[in-house]
Amino acid sequence: MPPDYAATLVPRADAPPAWTTLRRFFIYLWPKDSRALRVRVVLAMLLVVAAKATAFAMPFLYKAVIDRMTPGLEPVAGLAIALVGAYAFARFVSVVFDNVRNVVFERVGQEATRRLAEHVFGHLHRLSLRFHLDRKTGAVTKIVERGTKSIDTMLYFLLFNIAPTVLELAAVCIYFQIKFGFGMVAATLAMVGLYIWFTRTVTEWRNQLRRDMVDLDTGAVAHAVDSLLNFETVKYFGAERREADRYGNAMRLYAAAAVKSENSLAWLNIGQSLITNLMMAGAMGYTVWGWSRGTFSTGDVVLVNGLLTQLFRPLDLLGMVYRTIRQGLIDMEAMFALVDTPQEIVDVPTAPPLNVAQGEVRFDNVVFGYDKEREILHGISFTIPAGKTLAIVGPSGAGKSTIARLLFRFYDIQSGRILIDGQDIAKVQQDSLRAAIGIVPQDMVLFNDTVGYNIGYGRAGASREEIEAAAKGASIHEFVLSLPEGYDTRVGERGLKLSGGEKQRVAIARTLVKNPPILVLDEATSALDSRTEEAIQGVLGEISRRRTTIIVAHRLSTVVEADEIIVLDAGSVRERGTHAQLLRAGDLYASMWARQAQERETGEVVEA
Repeated sequence: MPPDYAATLVPRADAPPAWTTLRRFFIYLWPKDSRALRVRVVLAMLLVVAAKATAFAMPFLYKAVIDRMTPGLEPVAGLAIALVGAYAFARFVSVVFDNVRNVVFERVGQEATRRLAEHVFGHLHRLSLRFHLDRKTGAVTKIVERGTKSIDTMLYFLLFNIAPTVLELAAVCIYFQIKFGFGMVAATLAMVGLYIWFTRTVTEWRNQLRRDMVDLDTGAVAHAVDSLLNFETVKYFGAERREADRYGNAMRLYAAAAVKSENSLAWLNIGQSLITNLMMAGAMGYTVWGWSRGTFSTGDVVLVNGLLTQLFRPLDLLGMVYRTIRQGLIDMEAMFALVDTPQEIVDVPTAPPLNVAQGEVRFDNVVFGYDKEREILHGISFTIPAGKTLAIVGPSGAGKSTIARLLFRFYDIQSGRILIDGQDIAKVQQDSLRAAIGIVPQDMVLFNDTVGYNIGYGRAGASREEIEAAAKGASIHEFVLSLPEGYDTRVGERGLKLSGGEKQRVAIARTLVKNPPILVLDEATSALDSRTEEAIQGVLGEISRRRTTIIVAHRLSTVVEADEIIVLDAGSVRERGTHAQLLRAGDLYASMWARQAQERETGEVVEA
């Protein structure tokens, strides 16, 4: 079986250490290619220090006011009033510093989010077809969404909560050592250490609840997206109630996990509050005892209260901060697991671009299997001269569409070579290879955008004139003009507002805009009715002229004009020749032709 890439999309049991994830994340915070953003980071941190220094001074101003309100100091009330003004000003300046810091740092956070999101999105498109066939779209998009959204929150808390709290704790301990002695410092550090240990221990327990909740949430969203993308199938089988029950069951499991997670938060908050209030009571009780002995002033009681209140305010948030960071790490672990998913198909070092001078295509003894233990193609060899048409036919499962995928190098072959104008496609740049090949597939899925956008998607920067010329070449221009908004008409999700024939014409026009020297028609008309197929077959015949063309077909009536036809059977070339030659041979092709002729006459499918 193919590798289970989907297993990498959930937080792993062997998740890397938190610091490893954070280190990968900080690369986006300190971009080497942007000096302006690094300057903003430094300036923001200086504003953090300034805001914290101003806030640290406020309890001392408050103490000075209280000390000057003792009996006998009424004549200097003006000084006390001035200190009150200074206290109010310090509070205001602290708020100003905090908000200016946010303004300075906002662009850094947004740029980090943008860069990481673009990197992940680009990597997803670089992954192999095998990965995308195994993936669940809803699960992948949810992981990327949660991972990128966690960046802003983690940046804010790491830089503007934890760092200032450590700075303030150091300043408080220094002052307590000078004013109250080592005993107060030791008690403060012990209580802070106990607080951190308790918060970390309980939060780690809660993290498992969070992981369970995230997994269930991802599963519920994946179920919902999968169901909505296949809404036609749901309606065909009258399965609306079944899908609703399936989604409801997933949501019930998620709700039960969410209740457990939120209830555990209450116990965490109670324990944190007990620790901080014990510390506050002990420190203030000690200060009051010292005041009763004449060691400390009334203002010292207020000062200790103010310092500890300011210290405990971010410490009270520390539990939420730690939980948020841990949750963010869980989300980012899943996102980095996507980034770490290896590319199956990679260019060799210093691979040159493909140079297509004529367009000759050659398969040289190609052996391939999606699973190495089960071969699909057994030494396939054929050559398509430049400008000629080769048709590939055969029973279902013979490997016809696999050949088209290998030509685009969606997979690497086990042995043999695939050559274009003598160049091994495994040794040239993938982008240049795919730029040289156009395809009209059987199932044409369009973007939920305008008709013009979907046609112009064939080549970046295509002009309106080129889009209209391609539409005329695909015999769809008049139809587009008849639409209410012409080329600006939206085609709906996956192009479902258009009929099968209309979508195929859009696909043909898209390929005409690309104007490739090599063309692949992969069962391009098999899903259409006979009248529509006949009309589109004429268009396909026109665009294949002067191009090297590969036609993968089930209906033999669509390949009778091919320069050569090869008949695949169980992954090997059983016959080759022109239509007339193969009929005269009287082998598999002739029997397939007779059977399909009988189907056309009777309108019934005749078993092989």
